[in-house]
Amino acid sequence: MVARLVIAAPSSGAGKTTVATGLMAAFAGRGLAVSPHKVGPDYIDPGYHALATGRPGRNLDAYMCGTGLIAPLFEHGARGCDLAVVEGVMGLYDGAADQGELASTAQVSKLLKAPVVLVVDASSQSRSVAALVHGFASWDPEVRIGGVILNKVATDRHEHLLREALGESGVPVLGVLRRAPAVATPSRHLGLVPVAERQAAAVEAVAAQAEQVRAGCDLEALLALARSAPELHTEAWSPEVAGRLHAGGPVAPALPRSPSGCAPVAPAERMPPVRIAVAGGAAFTFSYAEHAELLTAAGAEVVTFDPLRDEALPEGTTGLVIGGGFPEMYGAQLSANEPLRKAVAALAASGAPIAAECAGLLYLARSLDGTPMCGVLDADARMSERLTLGYRDAVAVSDSVLAPAGARMRGHEFHRTVIEPGAGARAAWGLRLPERRVEGFVQDGVHASYVHTHWAGSPDAAARFVEHCR
Repeated sequence: MVARLVIAAPSSGAGKTTVATGLMAAFAGRGLAVSPHKVGPDYIDPGYHALATGRPGRNLDAYMCGTGLIAPLFEHGARGCDLAVVEGVMGLYDGAADQGELASTAQVSKLLKAPVVLVVDASSQSRSVAALVHGFASWDPEVRIGGVILNKVATDRHEHLLREALGESGVPVLGVLRRAPAVATPSRHLGLVPVAERQAAAVEAVAAQAEQVRAGCDLEALLALARSAPELHTEAWSPEVAGRLHAGGPVAPALPRSPSGCAPVAPAERMPPVRIAVAGGAAFTFSYAEHAELLTAAGAEVVTFDPLRDEALPEGTTGLVIGGGFPEMYGAQLSANEPLRKAVAALAASGAPIAAECAGLLYLARSLDGTPMCGVLDADARMSERLTLGYRDAVAVSDSVLAPAGARMRGHEFHRTVIEPGAGARAAWGLRLPERRVEGFVQDGVHASYVHTHWAGSPDAAARFVEHCR
């Protein structure tokens, strides 16, 4: 059994990331193997979690992956660990819009049977903190709030007033943290600045967070609370098994056709792996660990490259995955790497499978804010004042390297850019939430879209992509 805690808050901005990351680093510093997790579609916080623990940060998204996969995905990520720390999203009871508790931190805590530690920004309250904590603790009797950490406490007198009020609530105070500029992480238009863009400073910030947590929190009480979580009694998710399963049950893996189209070739496990290049580096930091695991399980050799530095694709590349990130911050550098832009365009022209999401879509466009990109797509992108954000229910409009026409997938949009396509472009998705519209591009072997997807929820996408690479 893996001991586990969920770190939640009444609202965004209370300090969940600081506390969760600090706890991860503090417990890892004591020699514990700590498994880091994040509720929802966030890509940035898991980077700090990975820095704190030395393990991949993993997401638990009940909307994109389904409620039935939350515990198995957790067990997969936490296998062999002493402790798991799960950082929540938004407020404790906030989830997918108009979907009740779906994808909320509260729902995930119940699916994991995990106690919740509530992080409260106490900077502008004293006795009222007890009413707030009581309300959150009593709202859903299935959610077990095992303690509270008070954040941004001003003085000893302030702490005394808060502790006195909470003494009547029945919820123990497990930590008190003072205001500390050293633990702050800089933000910009889409959230925190990713670790890959500030590695040295991020290391210092995580160390400061760990020290603050060690000084202000009762680590023994928190560990005891984590160990009070009961057995989950679920099997760990497996990328090998997931690649052979669909929602309706087991299916036989499709065999690729021979070049003549006359007969199937040997199964993937008896063939040499295909090489799939995955964009990384500071400009493309958005990815889920399970994507590479599913590609590998389907018979691919996954090789990471950095479009800011590498002037060629990895030798032998037969497919390309370009995830999300911040190309708008690195447009000039991406454009200056003309040899790689030409290599990507040549790969696309050859018909090779390319899957691009959000930042990858922009990189494949003709231009971004007037700066030349790869020119694979007849489209131009530009920054916008409007934030596009939210879960999406998507239906494949066209057959592609990721999905057959009519297939349904769930995803998430998060960007401040717009793209203006040329005439005759085939759409990738028909979106049903929040409004009906078509989106993205399907062109030869290219599937490019603003919609981020989590392939653990649709593992056949990875298998289909590898099959097309063959």
